[in-house]
Parts: sequence; C-alpha cells; structure tokens
Amino acid sequence: MIVVLMGVSGSGKTTIGSLLAKRTGTVFADADDYHPLANKQKMASGQPLNDDDRQPWLETLNKLLRGWHDSGKGGVLACSALKEKYRATLAADMPKGSVAFVLLDGSHELIAERLAARKHEFMNPKLLETQLATLEPPADALRVVNDRPPEEVVAQILQHVSPQA
Repeated sequence: MIVVLMGVSGSGKTTIGSLLAKRTGTVFADADDYHPLANKQKMASGQPLNDDDRQPWLETLNKLLRGWHDSGKGGVLACSALKEKYRATLAADMPKGSVAFVLLDGSHELIAERLAARKHEFMNPKLLETQLATLEPPADALRVVNDRPPEEVVAQILQHVSPQA
C-alpha cells in the first residue's frame, strides 16, 4: 500500500513520513522535491499556486506512485494534496484501495509556530492562510492530530494503514 501524508505546510508531513517509511522499511518521497523551479519561485515570493501550476506536478507524483505500485513496493509520500481533485490525480490509474490518504492536522497556532521556526527552501509562512482556506478535508482519510511526539503519531497511523507492500 502507498500512504500519502497530506495537510498544510507545517503539519509534519516530512517528519512523520520519513519516520513512517523508516519504521516500515519502505521508500519515502517529499512532494516538495518534485516542484518545478517556477512553482518554487512563486511560493517563495508569497504567491499561492493555482490549479494550473499544480497539475503537471501532481501528474509527476502520480507517475512516481504508479511506479512504486507496479514494482510491488509500498511507499510513503508527503504531499499537501489539499483538494479532492488533487488527490484524485495522485491516485489516478491505481487500483482502488492501493493508496491511503492520512490527513495530518493540528491547531492553527501549532502549525504557525512550526512554520515560523523552520527554514524552508521556498514555503513562505504567509501562505498558511491560503492553504487552510484551500484544504478540502477528505471524508475517507484517516485524520491524525499531530500534536504528540512523532513516534506516537506514527504508531497511531500504523494501527490503521501500513505502507508495506
């Protein structure tokens, strides 16, 4: 199974995702690493991405996930996946049930603190409000409040889904 850890910037996707992959012996990828330069520059300047900006990026990520699936491997992807149509693109042409979405959530204050404390290559903390406004919480995803130590959050996720093949 492939697990997509989703949520706004600062929700802990990379921290939890890398630990989840390590604990289960699967591959981890951060969707931010797949953004084209133009997207990174736009976000760094404080401008939110639009759907046209995101579509080629999401299609690239879908190819990555299909590659994992086709090779019989599980994996963990950290990706904002804020809208239902983005999640549909990520899971396109994949067997039903082969991709599990996990929404990492937290209080506005906690997420804002994390963003202020970190040095991110291109994520401008000013974009948090637009991300929160854009987020369409999925009805069928596991929702995990990420306000505990990472090991505890990973343990909770593993009670419900596993990225192992």
